Amino acid sequence: METIDLRAIKMRHLAAFSETLRTGSLKTAAERLNLTQSAISKSIKDLESVLGVVLLERNRGGIALTPEGALFRQFADQGLNAVRNGLASLQALASGQDAPLRIGALPSVAADFLPRAIVHFMERAPATPLSVQDGPVEALVARLRSGEVDLVIGRAGAPEIMAGVSFTQLYAEQVIFAAAADHPLAHVDDVQALGAVPILYPPPEAAIRPLVDAFLSETNTQAWTRTLETVSSAFGRAMTLGPARAVWIISHGVVARDIAAGRMVQLPIDTRDMAGPIGVMARSEEDLTPPIRLFRQSLLAVAR
Repeated sequence: METIDLRAIKMRHLAAFSETLRTGSLKTAAERLNLTQSAISKSIKDLESVLGVVLLERNRGGIALTPEGALFRQFADQGLNAVRNGLASLQALASGQDAPLRIGALPSVAADFLPRAIVHFMERAPATPLSVQDGPVEALVARLRSGEVDLVIGRAGAPEIMAGVSFTQLYAEQVIFAAAADHPLAHVDDVQALGAVPILYPPPEAAIRPLVDAFLSETNTQAWTRTLETVSSAFGRAMTLGPARAVWIISHGVVARDIAAGRMVQLPIDTRDMAGPIGVMARSEEDLTPPIRLFRQSLLAVAR
């Protein structure tokens, strides 16, 4: 491949390419960027001409990424987000604040551990704006790679997801069976006895699903007939504490406050084999600004 002239790549090229993929439509991307559809199409074609590869295939069904487009996409997103972050940092500097710090966290972390770490951080850096978003680990790591978040706290994903991402363990978190404190099976220690009640089960994309599947396989648990797959904390609490009287297989952090308040209990089922590391994930060390490093120190301090 011939040497590419970086000066020929413009922000409008990257914005058109990235927004088209984000919206899945040239028309919608044009509306979002206040351009015509032909201008968006031309920007993408110009970018392909500069790079010497085809990034998008256009057909009656819409658009599809080529292998080259899939490879280039993450770097285009990173470039755009780097510029956005730079602008946000300049605005923060002009207002006398630090640059905003964006944190991604698994729901179990966001419900229990993260609030304590944020209190610790805010005492040390009160001028730093914070934003927090939760979700599944695969989606959060994708946002980390693209520069949409600065750090992710949660369980490590599959090896193909974690390539190029650092992971520093903070603590080990156990997956438990939780029920309402007055549930008739609240003191049952045999997982086989739960088949008569609704079971809330982690879906395939949940980070804890492999742990749960391995545990149930090792205990020779028969398939339950009344299972519901969910990652929703609000739905899980409603099903567990409401009239459904479900038993919830969930990370301890999600229900830690309900257990502490006496609303829920952990069933005395031995789930030590379903413990897994919770850690902080980041891009390369070169990307860690002083506020990010300080926040990571707060995570480690609270974990200790």
